[in-house]
Amino acid sequence: MNLTMTLSLFDQFATPQLLGVPLVLLAIILPAALIFTYSNRLLSNRTSNLQLFLIKTITKQLMTPINYKGQKWTMTLISLLLFLISMNLLGLLPYTFTPTTQLSMNMGLAIPMWLATVLTGLRNQPTNSIGHLLPEGTPTPLIPILIIIETISLLIRPLALGVRLTANLTAGHLLIQLISTAIITILPALPGAALITFIVLLLLTMLELAVAMIQAYVFVLLLSLYLQENV
Repeated sequence: MNLTMTLSLFDQFATPQLLGVPLVLLAIILPAALIFTYSNRLLSNRTSNLQLFLIKTITKQLMTPINYKGQKWTMTLISLLLFLISMNLLGLLPYTFTPTTQLSMNMGLAIPMWLATVLTGLRNQPTNSIGHLLPEGTPTPLIPILIIIETISLLIRPLALGVRLTANLTAGHLLIQLISTAIITILPALPGAALITFIVLLLLTMLELAVAMIQAYVFVLLLSLYLQENV
């Protein structure tokens, strides 16, 4: 019984299929259709103006600390931010699938972007990039140990990016499903407790909306900090 319930809880994270074809590609492509682009109209609507204002504000926050060479990454980072926010928010809708709850999906985004920042640093300023592995003034006996520690900390960055995004979204989805199941179970016997639990569920859903946006922003913000070290 417990095994069956555990499997049913985690079924929401399984990749849905239609006639044996994974639907994860459709879930990845769909957010792009929700991003409003410029049209041939002389006057834009309120939605487009609001979207443009938010994009400009976030772009300013992300890219201001980065020098001129790093500004070339603006479109890449902002596109990644909009992509992650759209997928995270769509995953909160009923009967939907969230690709960003899959660790393979997040690592597929984190590793190439992190590797691109490292290669950029090795190409533009190889001495400084390699110098980060050994802090200045390190005693000679500690040099090998510090180099190993700094190398591990460098290699663990993409893993931290992917696991952080996966863990936060997965925990939120599981908690929402557990509370929803509890409401359905106790509703016939304890309507008052079910009502209080439902209010808690609404508050948790609002929190998950914030988490979906914040985690996408943190993912891109950390990438911009890695980029700032290498340009």
